[in-house]
Amino acid sequence: MARSLVIKVTAGADAPERCNQAFTVAAAAVASGVPVSLWLTGESSWYALPGRAKEFTLPHATPLNELLDVVLSAGRVTVCTQCAARRDITVDDLIEGVRIAGAPAFVEEATAEGAQALVY
Repeated sequence: MARSLVIKVTAGADAPERCNQAFTVAAAAVASGVPVSLWLTGESSWYALPGRAKEFTLPHATPLNELLDVVLSAGRVTVCTQCAARRDITVDDLIEGVRIAGAPAFVEEATAEGAQALVY
């Protein structure tokens, strides 16, 4: 069974280096052929909305919108159910290909055989 990577990012513009690191690792894994599931929680939930990732800037870092595009090209992106609700984000607001799911789905992915979970 191929090993997969489940990445939960809990930070957004409030902790830009941590946020960017999660997206960078997710995109690098996708580019390497690793199955990736990127979970956007807390302030990173906003990057599931059109145009929001493009607004994020961090010196010497690949633009967040480009990293997100890489992950969406071959991985899965999920916004936490409660995080979305607290921000009044609905499925109709999301970038195409992003879903909303809760803790049971995260636990299922993170505990699957061969899965490695990382939290940023």
